Amino acid sequence: MIKKIKILEVYIYEKKAGRLGQAGDGTFVFEYDPDFLKTGFSISPFHLPLKAGVFTAPATPYPGMFGVFNDSLPDGWGRLLIDRLLLKNRIDPAGVSSLDRLSIVGNNGMGALEYRPLNEFFKGSGRAGIKELAREVKKVLNENYTGHLETLATKGGSSGGARPKAMIEIKGESWIVKFPNSSDGTGTGMMEYDYSIAAKKCGVIMPETRLLEKKYFAVKRFDRRAGKKIHMHTAAGLLDADFRAPSLDYTDLMKATMILTGDIREVKKVFHLMVFNILSHNRDDHGKNFSFIYDNGKWSFSPAYDLTYNTGFNGQHTTTLLGQGLPRKKEIMEAAVEAGIKKEEVENILNETAAAVKGLKKYINLAGNTLS
Repeated sequence: MIKKIKILEVYIYEKKAGRLGQAGDGTFVFEYDPDFLKTGFSISPFHLPLKAGVFTAPATPYPGMFGVFNDSLPDGWGRLLIDRLLLKNRIDPAGVSSLDRLSIVGNNGMGALEYRPLNEFFKGSGRAGIKELAREVKKVLNENYTGHLETLATKGGSSGGARPKAMIEIKGESWIVKFPNSSDGTGTGMMEYDYSIAAKKCGVIMPETRLLEKKYFAVKRFDRRAGKKIHMHTAAGLLDADFRAPSLDYTDLMKATMILTGDIREVKKVFHLMVFNILSHNRDDHGKNFSFIYDNGKWSFSPAYDLTYNTGFNGQHTTTLLGQGLPRKKEIMEAAVEAGIKKEEVENILNETAAAVKGLKKYINLAGNTLS
């Protein structure tokens, strides 16, 4: 059975940050712990400033939930695994609240937030090799739930995104490995790996990446460092932007980055990633594919992730640029001026990125991918 949760205690770095509950109208409320108010920090600066009082979450876009806690809720593959496990245990997923789901995430979520009490209604083996995980993923994709659901949920039940993934360790360090979903081709892992190499080549900040078994893309987690958890917050959660539809513009993302970090170098990271996404035809650039991390007392734009060929929303970028779903050099230069980035630096970024993207020609029609 699963315990029904009325009040969740939210922890970060072994400190109680506050309490999360649900009001009678279905919206969620949060209050910082008095001790955390003295020594802590705002876990979501735009919507949960560090001050006393009860905060009420907006009704949208995350049905009454705060964006920072919605970041912890698994979607896509992770939600599928948890729902299948609930059904296996004769529990109707529709009756499991967001508070219940956060308690299932417990201390295994992305970033540093943890939730108590825990709802440990399943226990899976923490030991599984890549080939075994791949076999179990295939079973689930083929609607075969007789396999080791618990093991998959332990490895990937807190994850987001549509593609199957698992949290693994490589030489004592935390990594994420991705597996093809039912609509992916056999070269999906190789393609994402090639994209990561091209991104690094032109100066986009990315974590270390590998290609396992010559076909599974793996990336080192940036929310874990030497055994320490790092607080992370997606742009979608930070800005209450609906990541399922076009609701974000790169200019707004750069403005938010400047407000949050106060550092033009962090804004330039966003700009550089934007240029790479445009030139590499990565149009699935929704708000959950950008994040911020809080470490050593300051916020910064996170390393890039989920870079691959994608046709996006109706063939256009999910995050627009000055309202354009298919931006050209004109919009890029205008956005640079607005962000305070010099023309010479923009030209260097464009040239370096265009050169790096040539290595992706087997995925992209480069002839139709030039900026005018």
